[in-house]
Amino acid sequence: MAKSDASVLRRWLSVHGRGHILLFDKRSASVYDASAGTRLLLIAIGVEAVRLAAVRWLHPPLPILVLLLLAGALLLVRFAAGLKLSQIGLYPWHEWHPVEKSYFVQLLIIANVVFPLVFADRLRLILAQTSILTTVWNVFVTYLFFGFYQEIVYRGILQSELVRRWGAFIGILIANVFYTFGPLHWYYFSSRSSVAVPMFTSIFLIGLFFGILFRRSGNLWIVAVIHGIGNAYIVGSLSPAR
Repeated sequence: MAKSDASVLRRWLSVHGRGHILLFDKRSASVYDASAGTRLLLIAIGVEAVRLAAVRWLHPPLPILVLLLLAGALLLVRFAAGLKLSQIGLYPWHEWHPVEKSYFVQLLIIANVVFPLVFADRLRLILAQTSILTTVWNVFVTYLFFGFYQEIVYRGILQSELVRRWGAFIGILIANVFYTFGPLHWYYFSSRSSVAVPMFTSIFLIGLFFGILFRRSGNLWIVAVIHGIGNAYIVGSLSPAR
C-alpha cells in the first residue's frame, strides 16, 4: 500500500473510531457569569417541580406534558438564563466536528439495529396491534422526547453548571447522583430491594457514561438523542400489548 493510501486509511479510521474511545476534538469551554449559573440551577429545579406537580395533581396527557416541559426548559435557558443553546451543548450541525458526526451516525445505526433485535418479540406484538399509531405516539415518541428532556435538565443544565462551579469530576458525579436518586427515579425506593438495587446501579452507570460522554464531546445532541432512542425502545417494548 502506498504511503498516501496508508495515510488516508489512518485518517479514515481516526475520524470514525475516535468517538468510541471518547477522543473528540476539544471545544472551548462555555463562559457565563455566576448569576447565569444560578439561574440555570433554578431552571433545573423549577421545571422538575412543575413536572412532579403536573403528574401528581393535573394528570395531563403525557405526550403534551413532555413536549411542554422540553420547550419550556429550552426557552428558559435562552431567555431566563440568557444563554445560547450552544452553551449547554446544543450546537447546530454545521458546527459539529467530523468525529462527532461520524460517532453520532454510527450510534444511530447501532441503536436501531440492536434494540429491535433485543426486543423483537415485543415489537412484533406491538406492530400487530390495531392501535399501533396510538402506541407509537403515546409511548415511543413521548419517551423519545422525555429522554431528550432528561439530558437537557440533568446534563445540559445541571451538569454544565456544577462542572463550572466545582470542576469536572465533582460536577459530573453530583449531577449523576441527582439524576439517579432524584425525582426522575425515586419511585424505585418503594420497590422491592431485589429490584431497586440493580435498577439504581444500572441507571447510575448509564448516567455516568452519558455524563462523561457529554463532558468529552461537549455535544448534548449525541447523549440526548441516544438516551431518547433507548427510552423509546425500552419503555415502548415493555408497554402492555393490546
